[in-house]
Amino acid sequence: MKRIYSDEIIEKVKNTIIEINYKIPCEVKKYIKSAYEKEKEKYSKKYLKIILENIEIAERNKIPICQDTGLPVLFVEIGMDIKIEKGKYRNLDEIINMGIKEGSKNGYLRNSIVSPIERINTKTNTPAVIHYILNEGDKLKITIIAKGFGSENKSLIKMLNPNEGKKGIENFLIETVKKAGSLPCPPLFIGIGIGGSFEKSAILSKYALTKIGDETSEYRDWEIELINKINRLKIGPSGFGGNITVLDLKIETYPTHIAGLPVAINICCWAHRIGSFEI
Repeated sequence: MKRIYSDEIIEKVKNTIIEINYKIPCEVKKYIKSAYEKEKEKYSKKYLKIILENIEIAERNKIPICQDTGLPVLFVEIGMDIKIEKGKYRNLDEIINMGIKEGSKNGYLRNSIVSPIERINTKTNTPAVIHYILNEGDKLKITIIAKGFGSENKSLIKMLNPNEGKKGIENFLIETVKKAGSLPCPPLFIGIGIGGSFEKSAILSKYALTKIGDETSEYRDWEIELINKINRLKIGPSGFGGNITVLDLKIETYPTHIAGLPVAINICCWAHRIGSFEI
């Protein structure tokens, strides 16, 4: 049985939430650079150049890449052969949230988390949204997304009729992106969750965003087809028109009921801030 101590988890969560807010993954930068090289529309190309400059400045000076430093969303993969030494904390949720709290303070991240009705700011960027995945073995892997709400607010879920099939999913996707327009700060990354139940499809769509850059998906041909269809909408970077509206799109599925076809579309802006660590 492997022992993992609370202080180690807190330190790694703290460092990761700081780093992902000023240093986006290489895969994300690769997509944006490629879009800049391909884009023909004058103002869209200029906007992509500004994005690349922004990325460089943020990474060089270690300052947040966007004023919206996001809602922390975590996927926590826990091996069955692990024992968490909690210390003074009641559970793993408290340990993780302490890491988010310290990282938000030390990284000068905007406090964005409020109670939903009273709108009272927690002033700590906590509590984070945490999803747990049980695995075999003795590893603890935590993936953190700093999810901005300009794009999150344009995400949608729909309970399709099973007979609508792939065509219905495609229509819902195109309708969602068209309705969002320039508001989620394109070019976009999109996660699609298909199947399960109402809530499962939503979680799948967020989990799909952890797979950006992975081209081994069993649905890769369909993903590319959907990317091309969205790009033909000509919304373009920041809504200026052009060829690039979405940079990458990932699909995650789960078995569902014979009477259902839940579909969730999770939209992410170009600043896809994500990072993982393993203990």
